[in-house]
Amino acid sequence: MTMPDLEHALDALAGRVSSLRETRAAYPSDLAPTLDAALAELDTAVELLAEAREQLSRGSRRQSGKKDGSQRELKLLRQVFRAFPVPVIVLDGGGMVRRINPETSRLLGSPDGYLVGRSFPLLVDVSRRAAFRSHLTAVLSTGQPAAFETRLAHQGRAHLVQLAMARLTMPGEPQQMVAVVALPTEVQLPQPDGERPEETDGTALLAAARRQDLLSRMAALLLDEEALRQPVALPRACRLLAAEWADWVVADVVREGLPRRSVVLGPKNLPVGEVIRQVEASDPAGAQVVAQVLERGSGVVFEMVDDESLLGFCADGPVLTAMGAGSLLSVPIGEGDGVLTLVRTHDRRPFALADLSVMQEVGLQLGMAIRAQHSFQSRSRAADALTASVVPRSLPNVPGYEAAAVYHPGSSVGAEFYDVFPLPDGWGFALGGAAGKGEEAASVSAMVRGGLRVLSVWERDPDSVVRKVNEALVEQSTGLFVMAVAGFVKGRRIRVSSAGHHPAALVQPDGSVRFTAGGGVPLGIAAEAETSTEEITLRVGETMVLYSEGLISSRNETGEPYGEERLADVLTRCAGQSPSAVVKAIEDDRNAFSGGQVWDEIVVLALRGV
Repeated sequence: MTMPDLEHALDALAGRVSSLRETRAAYPSDLAPTLDAALAELDTAVELLAEAREQLSRGSRRQSGKKDGSQRELKLLRQVFRAFPVPVIVLDGGGMVRRINPETSRLLGSPDGYLVGRSFPLLVDVSRRAAFRSHLTAVLSTGQPAAFETRLAHQGRAHLVQLAMARLTMPGEPQQMVAVVALPTEVQLPQPDGERPEETDGTALLAAARRQDLLSRMAALLLDEEALRQPVALPRACRLLAAEWADWVVADVVREGLPRRSVVLGPKNLPVGEVIRQVEASDPAGAQVVAQVLERGSGVVFEMVDDESLLGFCADGPVLTAMGAGSLLSVPIGEGDGVLTLVRTHDRRPFALADLSVMQEVGLQLGMAIRAQHSFQSRSRAADALTASVVPRSLPNVPGYEAAAVYHPGSSVGAEFYDVFPLPDGWGFALGGAAGKGEEAASVSAMVRGGLRVLSVWERDPDSVVRKVNEALVEQSTGLFVMAVAGFVKGRRIRVSSAGHHPAALVQPDGSVRFTAGGGVPLGIAAEAETSTEEITLRVGETMVLYSEGLISSRNETGEPYGEERLADVLTRCAGQSPSAVVKAIEDDRNAFSGGQVWDEIVVLALRGV
């Protein structure tokens, strides 16, 4: 066959293939005759390739030593290859793509030459990948052509194809090749969101808007207060990414210097429960891509996964094989806090550099959120510990009395305390707070509370206890002063010592309210304490109420303070009620007055004779 004859045969083949395409589109329910004809045309294509190769071989022998003629023959063969109207791929013995014609690129939706140097079996359906490699090896070893039906997936396109494979010896190549002709029998075009973002300006703009929207939604999610209080930031972020950006999302968090698998999310529309368990059980410390991202501190993107061992191994082999991975993207979480890995299957548009950029930002946001969460929880635990050091877990039963208390923390770690504790011959109570906020003020209050409780074991008079605590506080040179009140309960008599604290309120059964003397100078100001002492007899039905500065100084929207007069009005309405009812009534009234806002700590302690 002469070259003009070959070119004429190629033109005729192109026409017949075009007719078959039109027939397939016009009669989709009756594909059998079209398929039979397509297979016959496939045989014709293989014959034409063999004839072209023979022409090249004869030309080379005739013009041995004539480089110009040989170059013309090679150029003609390349033109034939490029003009071939069906997809043709040339593979080496390992299945790597060595040549690919434009029709193949059009079918798979990839740029010209994009697949050269990549592993062709990765395009083959996972369930048939091993069988394809076996057919490839058999064709190379026996020289016998083979036909193989499978599903190809790439760039968001899926194709059911009939592959025809034949051994090929190419001039200048030291090893034998395999020519693969792919004839689609069924094509699934990509969805609108699967188009390559570089196809049109409009698509690129839409993709950029989606990335910006993702960053905004991610920031809102991670800044949620619950994300700081509870360890939910990472799972929530992964769920957001799995919903729109990836088929698989894997998060590995560094603990004790090693990456630990924290979150694994798979496709919701597939029964992948067992695969998820295997991925969860695999060790990220053995994953090449995880180690690379942690070491370099920067992300990586694989538009096409060539090495299926990148994410390590599970019980069924490489993790990426079990996932059906087509494209992979990994970015660091924060600064060495972990690695976030996203995987898309062959059916989805592969990740691109633009996706890597936005995921790098997501990783930084996640790292800051996780660190903020750890910091918040550490401070919260510290605040809880400080609170436990200034507030009793529960009130003890005081014989002859009922007791109740309420404690509301302020906007920051505060310094109010209260306590009720046993004495050798009765009971004691204390209430007060350091002037200030934060951990230092809370620690001073905890020291005063502990001192009052401990010294009360040896002292018979609460005033002596208060004075000795003052001496200790002055010696400590904390720079803070403490308003405090302490009392000893013995039978119906209560002896009270006040150091700059608000006076206690006494509620009579008839609803009348009077206040004790209170007064004195706060602790920690002078070495010689100036206290105010008073002795009270609390009869059956009478209630004594102690309260903090935070209650009296609460303000409404106009800046008016709550004050002791309003407190007295509430207590008048509480005559004859239990201590728990009294403290709740005060709490409800203050909340209504201040619109529920609490700036400073609020403590109320009520003791009623029974």
